[in-house]
Amino acid sequence: MTHHLLGLRWAVAGVEIDGLLSEPPEHEHLERDPMSTEAKSGLQALLTPEESVVVLIDHQPFQFANLNSHEPSMIVNNAVGLAKTAKAFDVPTILTTVLEERGGYLIRQLQDVYPEQKPIDRTFVNTWEDQRVVDAVKATGRKKLIIAGLWTEVCVAMPAIQAAGEGFEVFVVTDASGGASAETHDMAVRRMVQAGVVPITWLAVAAEWQRDWAREETMQGMVDVLSEHAGATGVAFAWETQLLAGRARSGV
Repeated sequence: MTHHLLGLRWAVAGVEIDGLLSEPPEHEHLERDPMSTEAKSGLQALLTPEESVVVLIDHQPFQFANLNSHEPSMIVNNAVGLAKTAKAFDVPTILTTVLEERGGYLIRQLQDVYPEQKPIDRTFVNTWEDQRVVDAVKATGRKKLIIAGLWTEVCVAMPAIQAAGEGFEVFVVTDASGGASAETHDMAVRRMVQAGVVPITWLAVAAEWQRDWAREETMQGMVDVLSEHAGATGVAFAWETQLLAGRARSGV
């Protein structure tokens, strides 16, 4: 099975983003339109690495200080898991912060995934009003926009709703985002759904990008991320690896 990759380095508004454009592998279960039109159901509604772009918004100390919809360490785990998955699948990922000198720098765990990328630091509450971010997204040529951030009701909802009205298929990773309370998070998700935004979880994103366990080029990266960030799923992978290694040693 072959999987041809064309390496690119995105450079937009002073922000460099590592990414790859990927041709679908020659496998009957992965035949798909590399740039599907908007669809809410059917195969074309699912995410592919080739047409996805990720924006991670304001995972900063100030925002975490008033995060009450989720246990903060869970959001850290899931946001980092999402970022590592995007990197494993060569999905362009844009990091952004708001007033970092007052609100704090992007959390180290996320910055470590993209050590060479300087987050776009904004004054706008609404990320989509910062033209640097919009230009970086548009430069990828991708229309499936995946957003996660803090807080859901403010810095996630605003750009998600606006981008959905400007021709993007917007997906919000709800378990890598969080709000000031469970209610604010829930109400924000409901409002976004009314605007046509699709709520999704980070493991669902990973599963849709992988889609087929025969896709060997991304298998190891996928397993590594799951082992580190997918809780019991990661434990199960480690156990399966142990069993397979035991069988190999015994010649079974």
